[in-house]
Amino acid sequence: MRRPALPDDVLDGVREQLAREGAALSPEVVARALRDQGRPVGDATVLAVHDLLRQDVLGAGPLEPLLRLEGVTDVLVNGAEAVYVDRGEGLERTDVRFADDAAVRRLAQRLAGTAGRRLDDATPYVDLRLADGTRFHAVLAPLARPGTVISLRVPRARVFTLDELVGHGTLNPEGASLLRRIVTARLAFLVSGGTGSGKTTLLSALLSLVDSRHRMVLVEDASELRPDHPHVVGLEARPANVEGAGEVPMRVLVRQALRMRPDRLVVGEVRGVEVTDLLAAMNTGHEGGCGTLHANSARDVPARIEALAMAAGLSQAAAHSQLASALDLVVHLARDGRGRRRVGEVAVLGRDPSGAVLAVPAVTFDGEGNTREHAGLDDLAERLAR
Repeated sequence: MRRPALPDDVLDGVREQLAREGAALSPEVVARALRDQGRPVGDATVLAVHDLLRQDVLGAGPLEPLLRLEGVTDVLVNGAEAVYVDRGEGLERTDVRFADDAAVRRLAQRLAGTAGRRLDDATPYVDLRLADGTRFHAVLAPLARPGTVISLRVPRARVFTLDELVGHGTLNPEGASLLRRIVTARLAFLVSGGTGSGKTTLLSALLSLVDSRHRMVLVEDASELRPDHPHVVGLEARPANVEGAGEVPMRVLVRQALRMRPDRLVVGEVRGVEVTDLLAAMNTGHEGGCGTLHANSARDVPARIEALAMAAGLSQAAAHSQLASALDLVVHLARDGRGRRRVGEVAVLGRDPSGAVLAVPAVTFDGEGNTREHAGLDDLAERLAR
């Protein structure tokens, strides 16, 4: 049955009456509210109003079907008229629309409210994790344009194996074999790449290869890593509440993790001053540590680490000295021209004559599945053997 088009004032009137009465949403209550307003009360109208209001109060509203799509990793709302999804092949525009920006704003505020966070003109942005693990970020208009912006990062329902990533074209069999050897040899590494390049997906797959006798402690800003492993302990940072109290930052959790007898210390995303504690931990006998880092290329990783460490109070020389001792290599992920995620490079960290750390390419992989060897391969082979 085709649902009739509804003027905004019909929905607003029913919404306001339900709020005044505190009544639970049902078709009968909607029909009564429509009659009280002198509106037509046909079955089609009642059902249309009920369905639209139900979207307002349950789940992610009109975005809920998109979150359930097979393979979806991101749902992005750019105002009322543009809603996109990413299913691993780049962004796709959907047919979903909102009535107006007020509808987008209501949804964003409701989702923020479910996590006990405030989202209004005084606090016009929020970043949090919903109860089902979905990462939720929103910025209200007029700070954002063309309207209120919502970004939802969908957690994986299950962890991909390395063989499945080969099947999806994320890396070739030679690359998968090399990464298995890196994990087995307990080399310390970072997975780098841009936003949405698949860093968490790859790291979860690699952590699933860790010896089952090893205890892993994961420290994350938002819990996303889900390795298929029998001994995993996760620590998740907590933002301040609406009163500005209760914050537990990543740096504190890294220190706590060191007291939990980790065989492998994993920092889900290195993005701030916690980098100094991570480097210190990897320089005190915690082999096989790893994490993820936003970077444009493997070559840019030392500069990113340097900037973060210096912001935390380390000198440039100390930052490079710690980095050289703490990490062995970088696995860099990129997107090709069609938006597909893939491993592009494995680089070894070494030092130049001045003492600065450099990322020296060992192996690169192109979009056609070809592998190319580079100057850092001998160094990598030596570290694997050692």
